[in-house]
Amino acid sequence: MCLALYGAACHATSAPSILVLGDSLSAAYGIPLEKGWVALLQQRLESKGYGYRVVNASGSGETTGGALTRLPRALASHEPAIVIIELGGNDGLRGLPITKLRDNFESMIEMAAQAGARVMLVGMRIPPNFGPDYTQAFHQLYGELSAANEIPLVPFFLDGIALDESLMQDDGIHPNVQAQPKMLDLVWPQLEPMLQN
Repeated sequence: MCLALYGAACHATSAPSILVLGDSLSAAYGIPLEKGWVALLQQRLESKGYGYRVVNASGSGETTGGALTRLPRALASHEPAIVIIELGGNDGLRGLPITKLRDNFESMIEMAAQAGARVMLVGMRIPPNFGPDYTQAFHQLYGELSAANEIPLVPFFLDGIALDESLMQDDGIHPNVQAQPKMLDLVWPQLEPMLQN
């Protein structure tokens, strides 16, 4: 697997690539990188005979605005067949206006599509720090983007994980090593139909 955090170039290969554009949840914050769900994805692809190279262009603390800035370089460097966008949590915790969040997501989806990549969106939920209206609009945005752009969606990346203390690190925010296979299992049913042998 190419662990190209923040979109650094990897050695060229003929295998098609899957670009994971995410935040700390995909950058394996607080755990060994090789035990994160993205590394486990590479292992599963290989075990099932899918000839894809996974590029992890995730970074802790990443926002949709930061990722949007980095995406052109990542697309040019890796020419991915598939882009998995796992972002938004840090924007939501900062109270970024939903309209701006939507614009950032739309721009990334369009940019990836124009580069010839298929896109999958990974949804997130946030605590009600900014009130129920914002919290609900934030969560609904992922479904709206999925429907409008006809792209696969994982509705909530930490479904069955976030409220289970045994699967979370001490900070109560980041999943631990034991949670990573479960995170992959939430992604896989949406991703596998996009793959080609």
